[in-house]
Amino acid sequence: MLTIIFGDVSEAIYNTSVYFKNTYEPEWITADLAKKIILDVDKSEVLGSECINSPVLGQIPPERLSGGTKTLLLILNEPERIFNASTCGDNCAKWILEIAKQQDVTINLRHIMNFGHDTSFEIYIQNGGEVVHSMKELIPIAHKYLNMSKENG
Repeated sequence: MLTIIFGDVSEAIYNTSVYFKNTYEPEWITADLAKKIILDVDKSEVLGSECINSPVLGQIPPERLSGGTKTLLLILNEPERIFNASTCGDNCAKWILEIAKQQDVTINLRHIMNFGHDTSFEIYIQNGGEVVHSMKELIPIAHKYLNMSKENG
């Protein structure tokens, strides 16, 4: 299941690019789900554990993947940690939901991510203990906690 904490979270890892650079394992890149994520989000093909073919940048190491892709790979491979998923664009939302179908994950958001208006899901909002199933349910709850965070910050 996916758990979201809106606003500031002291234990969240905010600089996901630096964290990824120093912790990722080469085998993360060649896993089937990772290859799908990299192809979909970055439009790049995994050639090997240390080489990705980007249509824009040519052959690149994993450290040069987009911030969103790196964050998704961290969420997938270190589900016990809380990562700042606001480094992800809305194109990453479906992958966050997909990862959460396979394992329990908690992410931190500082914005309202669009999980799809025609998508049904089950997301637990840790701030107040709500469970939401659609963007219609998520938006007012997220707005409330994000505004509370701004007031307290």
